[in-house]
Amino acid sequence: MKTTYAEQYRQIGLKIAYYRRLRGFTQEQLAERIDRSPAYIGHVEAPNILKAVSLDTLFDIATVLEVPPYKFLLFEEP
Repeated sequence: MKTTYAEQYRQIGLKIAYYRRLRGFTQEQLAERIDRSPAYIGHVEAPNILKAVSLDTLFDIATVLEVPPYKFLLFEEP
């Protein structure tokens, strides 16, 4: 993972957390549905931890949360 994109990864994680909460899922429930550990979801969502997310995983998350994948890639200017 390139640290050049640190802000984008942070924003993706925050959007995952937002939509997860909006849908009423816990980190554990989301993790179970995409076959990942709750710690993985925690790392992805944590704004102070840089964790890369593969497109396959992002698509899985989008499917479970019923969110179009592009919504995670609309970035705000820092």
